[in-house]
Amino acid sequence: MSQPSSVSRHTETAPVATTPGATEEGAVTPMSRVVLAASTGTVFEYYDFMLYGTLATFFGSLFFPAGNDTAALLASLATFGAGFAVRPLGALVFGRLGDRVGRKRTFLVTILLMGASTALVGVLPTFESIGWWAPGLLVTLRLVQGLALGGEFGGAAVYIAEHASKERRGYYTSWIQTTGTLGLVSSLLVILACRGVLGDEAFRAWGWRIPFLVSVVLLALSVYIRLKLHESPLFAELQRTGQLSRSPIVESLFRRENARRMVAAIVVAAAMAISWYTAQFYSMVFLQTALSIDSSTTSVMIVFALLLGVPIYAAAGALSDRIGRRPVMLAGMLLATLAVMPAYRGLLAIGSPQLAAAQQSAPVVVRAEPTRFDPFADTAALDDATRARDFLAKRGISYENAAPLPDAPLTIEVAGQRITGFDREALAAALAGAGYPTTAATPRIDSLADLGATHFKLIALIVAMIVGAGLTCGPGAAWLSEIFPTRIRYTALSVPYHLTSAWFGGFMPLTAAWLVARTGNVLSGLWYPIVVMGTCFLLSLFLMKESRGNDL
Repeated sequence: MSQPSSVSRHTETAPVATTPGATEEGAVTPMSRVVLAASTGTVFEYYDFMLYGTLATFFGSLFFPAGNDTAALLASLATFGAGFAVRPLGALVFGRLGDRVGRKRTFLVTILLMGASTALVGVLPTFESIGWWAPGLLVTLRLVQGLALGGEFGGAAVYIAEHASKERRGYYTSWIQTTGTLGLVSSLLVILACRGVLGDEAFRAWGWRIPFLVSVVLLALSVYIRLKLHESPLFAELQRTGQLSRSPIVESLFRRENARRMVAAIVVAAAMAISWYTAQFYSMVFLQTALSIDSSTTSVMIVFALLLGVPIYAAAGALSDRIGRRPVMLAGMLLATLAVMPAYRGLLAIGSPQLAAAQQSAPVVVRAEPTRFDPFADTAALDDATRARDFLAKRGISYENAAPLPDAPLTIEVAGQRITGFDREALAAALAGAGYPTTAATPRIDSLADLGATHFKLIALIVAMIVGAGLTCGPGAAWLSEIFPTRIRYTALSVPYHLTSAWFGGFMPLTAAWLVARTGNVLSGLWYPIVVMGTCFLLSLFLMKESRGNDL
């Protein structure tokens, strides 16, 4: 794993690069500039990528057939996940380029692809205008975004790690771990600003396009910043001495000496992905769907929670420089596993206490055959059971599924009252009589003066989950960089990170929403991250080795 001594010696300022486009002889780059340049572009890429996820709860009505809100939400989240599905392919394509032609050139290409595809979403016609072409084109653009993002994180993480000294590598690379958070915050702030200026009606009609089009300006700024970078000194030295890998993909994935490292990296990266999305993204979806809190109020609370959480990542990275990556990350995995269910139960109890109380005192039972939530189904073809479950889901009401009675295809029981068939008015009256609320209990936030005790309690619960994610993810980029040799580092780091981000993180909202739809319990989707995180923790006890102090 070790490289020649001329490669491994570097200080808090970057050594002289020797490739075309390097700085002048004797010039050095302060670590602050290295981190800023690499992180700024990554923040922009996550801003682009997260815009869709932030708007996913109402994109279903724009790009998919109307009539079944649950199916439309699932289709919208599936499209969000589609961008993640191709990230491993992007990791292979751009990882190989990064290990063969250079870190700098590769993540210039990724940022151009990301920016172009995001801007095009801003001019995409809706389902009402062009029918099924709308979701087809939307999925295509999401795939291009995912492909580009697959090469982004690895390049930025490796670039910082290969400039930093081993004594502070955890701290400096931890800032890359905050870029997803800052990208999400940026997307939320832009959306809040647009909605505040335009109003909800105009924003839903056409204003949602503005945040996507703004990315053109951010793209120009990011490209300008990255053009000022010079090549990683470690890569430049390998290139000068002819030690570059001829086949980074084969060497990373199929060489025996890297097999254990790759398995360990997949397990640890899965824990990083699932902890991040459960704490920071699914919480936003949960507040809007299960608790029926309006998107603006949700966005304000999420922004506060995420900004409070950003220092946790940097602190975790710095702590790992002192006591090691392994103990910090294992503590984060364990905390994230144990905190998820209590935190979400707390969100339900505080965000909608009347709903939580009604679900305990007056449980709802739907006696019918299981429903297939098909986003392509004709609205007129939906059966009464599907309509009833969709009605309950929109209200954030948990229900128990049971076999149908012999004499009725659909029966709904509410606090002992039995309703045959889907009678919207009768069901609404029964729910009201049982104490189920008809509006969100959390007060709306129209200005910062509206922030109250309920909002701060919800924010505190989200921050509590971010602590686990921060401890897990903060030292993650350093650990992944330190376990692989320089000649394959871009590929070897990118593949496990994006493979797990795709299949464990990206599809986490969809999987959780599907579990909720199938079971009827608004909390049942949380068993997915709990099981995955707990499994990763147990495997990491055996697979994860300490990397602090490894010489790159």
